[in-house]
Amino acid sequence: MDKTVQEGLSYAGGNNMSRLYSRKKGKAGRTRPPKADVPSWLTVKPKEVELLVLKNAKAGLSASQIGILLRDSYGVPEVRNVTGKKITQILVEKEVAPPLPEDLFSLIKKAVQSRKHLESNHKDMTAKRGLQLTESKIRRLAKYYKRTEKLASDWKYDPEKVKLLVS
Repeated sequence: MDKTVQEGLSYAGGNNMSRLYSRKKGKAGRTRPPKADVPSWLTVKPKEVELLVLKNAKAGLSASQIGILLRDSYGVPEVRNVTGKKITQILVEKEVAPPLPEDLFSLIKKAVQSRKHLESNHKDMTAKRGLQLTESKIRRLAKYYKRTEKLASDWKYDPEKVKLLVS
């Protein structure tokens, strides 16, 4: 079989992922550290990293914010390489994980802000389309999380109830 077909119909070695609601191809992406080992220059111990994760989670930071803080302030390139666990796994083990996954929560927050904007700007059709797309993503993501049992099977997206959750 040809190399391009083996790589999921992408160009040889290239990333051919496209956007969901436009005809463009996204260029942004994360560059991981080159090695999956703990760097020799790192002075922070795995137990200290876990304590920092817990401390910041209790302060109200999300998992991605904790990762950025650890990277920028403490020089931890990747928590998983140091501790052997992802940040969300540490939070689940210590029972301080948020009730909703972070990506779903941020989409819900975005939808609530769009609805608030549309209350005062009811003729803004671009914002209305953006809200439709956001709510579509919420439903699709909720379906996935129900299937993987990270969300209760009876959970349902209701804009009025969710507004209380975000505020």
